[in-house]
Amino acid sequence: MNNHENKVRALGLCSGGLDSILSAIVLRNQGISVEWISFETPFFSSEKARRAAARLRIPLIVRNITRTYLEMLRDPPCGYGKHMNPCMDCHALMFRLAGEEMKDRQMDFLFSGEVLGQRPMSQTRSSLHYVEKHSGCREVIVRPLSAKLLEETLPEKKGLVDRKLMMGLSGRSRKPQIQLAREWGIADYPAPAGGCLLTETVYSSRLKDLFDHHADCTENALHLLKYGRHIRLNTQVKIIVGRTLQDNTAILDHVDPSRDMVIKTKQIPGPVVLIPLGAGNDEIQQAASICAGYSKAPENTQMAVEVISSGDVSTLWVARMRPEFIQSMMIC
Repeated sequence: MNNHENKVRALGLCSGGLDSILSAIVLRNQGISVEWISFETPFFSSEKARRAAARLRIPLIVRNITRTYLEMLRDPPCGYGKHMNPCMDCHALMFRLAGEEMKDRQMDFLFSGEVLGQRPMSQTRSSLHYVEKHSGCREVIVRPLSAKLLEETLPEKKGLVDRKLMMGLSGRSRKPQIQLAREWGIADYPAPAGGCLLTETVYSSRLKDLFDHHADCTENALHLLKYGRHIRLNTQVKIIVGRTLQDNTAILDHVDPSRDMVIKTKQIPGPVVLIPLGAGNDEIQQAASICAGYSKAPENTQMAVEVISSGDVSTLWVARMRPEFIQSMMIC
């Protein structure tokens, strides 16, 4: 036991879901001082963790790990799941980073809300062992909700945590957790949901295309994969076409004025079109025609569009490209 107020101190990986909440309470009920850490990237946020931490008054550390995460994501040792989700290597990375934080803060062990067998790929006994081995934290990871079904950990052997007061949950049913939440007066918790864009078909297809064409990706580029239609004009140039007013606003929020081009319709309602990193005259003309094609301009008419690049604004007159001719260029 350390000398910090004579209390055992544990750092938990927090998603903000019910399992994270329950695991923290199991330890807190033993008199252990618990804190949480949550990681964020363009693929997943820490918003649920922030809300859970505020409700339970548990100190929360939030870290943006985009650069580190991308290094792993391009070539995960254990491969991907159904889409671009590297779940096992993702968990190993998060435990490794949490372990570094634990050591820096002189805390005693790590914990998580993982339940044995709840997820068929990432929470099997072999998957949990893989994460422990590749995180470098094998001896200090406690899983309070399934501890009685798992091997005794070093914190248990040292008497830092009482194994008898932990739980033996397993399987995909959430009824035991919901019952515990009722008993402990926890009413406000999010419904179980993935929350990771890497498990989604459309986002994953766009990300794969981005990886295939760019050696480096900015956070802006990763955020932009969430919005609009993505259309590849050639191996060098992709455009993003807003579908809705919300898309248009989000696209403009992620423009880099020093590198990107923006095309807008004039006078007639239409989409915002973004050309990341700009393009040559032929591609600009093609993008402008696509912009017009998704506008409310009448058929067989020429219309004016604005092209904005590095603060300069010019006007092009283009014919509408019919949306059916664009389908073959659509990424997803």
